[in-house]
Amino acid sequence: MRDHGLLLGEKTRYKMIDLTGKKIIITGSARRIGKELALASAEAGASVILHHNHSTKEVSETASQIQEMGTEVEIIRSDFSTPETAIQVYNEIFRKHRNIYALVNNAAIFKPVKFTQTSLEDWQIHMNVNLTMPFLLSQLFANSLGNNKGRIINILDWRALRPGYDHFPYTISKSALAALTRSTALSLAPNIQVNGIALGAILPASDGAQEDGIINKVPAKRWATTDELRDVFLFLLQGPEYITGEIIHLDGGRHLV
Repeated sequence: MRDHGLLLGEKTRYKMIDLTGKKIIITGSARRIGKELALASAEAGASVILHHNHSTKEVSETASQIQEMGTEVEIIRSDFSTPETAIQVYNEIFRKHRNIYALVNNAAIFKPVKFTQTSLEDWQIHMNVNLTMPFLLSQLFANSLGNNKGRIINILDWRALRPGYDHFPYTISKSALAALTRSTALSLAPNIQVNGIALGAILPASDGAQEDGIINKVPAKRWATTDELRDVFLFLLQGPEYITGEIIHLDGGRHLV
């Protein structure tokens, strides 16, 4: 993981994107991919609402880094495995903040279970966290905006567009999230743009899965960098409003083979 200190080159890199005065909510943003997205947003000037479930120490560290940049940060905790309870927290958030510019659905559960091993509990928790909560949050976000403009970014996986047999409930839930991305892009046009980023090899697997041979299957023959992730993310946050319903693959061509 790279050092998050703002070097001169980084200041120049993110100066082009100006999110000053905009508020962004990012789910699962205490660590890993979500943390990168939160720091990128803050570096571009946005105030950030961080969500976590049980990463208390990590979310505090991320919040401290954002505060050091001179931007506002707020922390909320909720358990997405129980949507009926979790969504109540967000009802209050969206009532409190009527000027949220973007919703980033990043929180996910990723268990290495195959089809024959998948229990009903495995299936349900993946659907709740990876699909139901993004649906409910997108609905709340859209209703809170009224006629104002906004953006939704869903964090996907290259598997979502080319399902396989591994990580079965995860893959199915992410495939459904890809469909949700395109359907909500139609439903929420023209004021809200909805796009996705389908990730490939970028960080070591959170489930501790073996990584030997991963890069051999990637045409680019390397891991993605966090700067490349930030570039795509910031582009979708402030790129042309005419882009909606798109899913950008940041996977070095993995979905092609």
